Amino acid sequence: MKEIPLNKKYFIPGFKFSAIPAGIKKRSKKPDLSIIYSEKPSTVAGVFTTNKIKAAPVKLDIKRIKSNKGQAIIINSGNANACTGEKGFIDAEEITTLTANELNISKELVYVSSTGIIGRPLPMAKIRKAIPEAVNNLSPYSLEKVANAIMTTDTFPKILIRKINIGGKTGTIAGIAKGSGMISPNMATMLSYIVTDIYISTNALKHALTNAARTSFNRLVVDNDMSTNDTLMIMANGMLGNKSITLQSPQYKVFENALNGLSRELAKMIAIDGEGATKFIEIIVTGAKKEADAEKIARAIATSMLVKTAIYGNDPNWGRIIAAIGYAGVEIAENKISIFINNCQIVINGVSNPKARTSRSLFADKEITITVDLRLGNKSADFFTCDLTEKYIKINAEYST
Repeated sequence: MKEIPLNKKYFIPGFKFSAIPAGIKKRSKKPDLSIIYSEKPSTVAGVFTTNKIKAAPVKLDIKRIKSNKGQAIIINSGNANACTGEKGFIDAEEITTLTANELNISKELVYVSSTGIIGRPLPMAKIRKAIPEAVNNLSPYSLEKVANAIMTTDTFPKILIRKINIGGKTGTIAGIAKGSGMISPNMATMLSYIVTDIYISTNALKHALTNAARTSFNRLVVDNDMSTNDTLMIMANGMLGNKSITLQSPQYKVFENALNGLSRELAKMIAIDGEGATKFIEIIVTGAKKEADAEKIARAIATSMLVKTAIYGNDPNWGRIIAAIGYAGVEIAENKISIFINNCQIVINGVSNPKARTSRSLFADKEITITVDLRLGNKSADFFTCDLTEKYIKINAEYST
């Protein structure tokens, strides 16, 4: 196994991280058990899957996050601990208790996440044995190791850090995410964790995270399947020592904008890393009467299997795009619609632009932007997705075996 070096680039004051191989992932010796730890109790906010079937760790976290406090998150990959009945919930609770005991903190301050195959019990004997080692390996410079350890079918770790000015002090916001398949969130993302040393009130943190999720992870799709384990959490430990940011603070917008930008970049990374994907696609809808209308149309295009396969095959079949616009459930004026592929206008006033080049070269780039102008208003929205390939089918046909 190639050792991931300690990276001081991802240092966030007051936080420590670890990732070790616990043997949860069968046939792999890669790290699969991680801890994110704050040296002091933090303000915590989170959003979780809206799937009616929720994994045991999600159920436990939803219960505990009502306190708005937390100090540690323990994460395993290779097993979702979903649809595992009462035992799954008991196992999730035990993991938090064992972690709390090793950290000498209250178990109520410990959250747990799992990702992997649904329906299989956790290998608790391995996890019990590994938790002390995971705690002993905590380091301020190991966030990148955690980003690697939470991956399942991902091909690269997703990690970002931002520095912002808060009242004359330099605050830090860092985030990691995992996700490649089973991506159609209606909350946040698959698994994503954000940490900051900025002091911010509970209400302000919740508000900022909700807004960030709405315009980033909730506008992301790979394969139209929503996970049972989707989790997005943020921990703010206040180690920066700034005056608490409230919704009324002048610094609030600075924080919210930075969080939103970081979240959008993480969401984009997930789309780029879609299972089997060869192209990243951004759908932009402008000229809508309402933002919700623009979002519905962008989502319809982004989730269209026909659009995604056409882009994979470099087929400039814009009829698939305009058909998706028509079934999105939004009032439109067909004779006003314009469609652009990158900077080429292929549809004007709802019909083919005779001056446009509609060759396969339109979709030849690795990053494709589809822009739709409805010419009905001034609202807009965008969406992230990727193409659909034979490799996606192969990955998922063989995933559990």
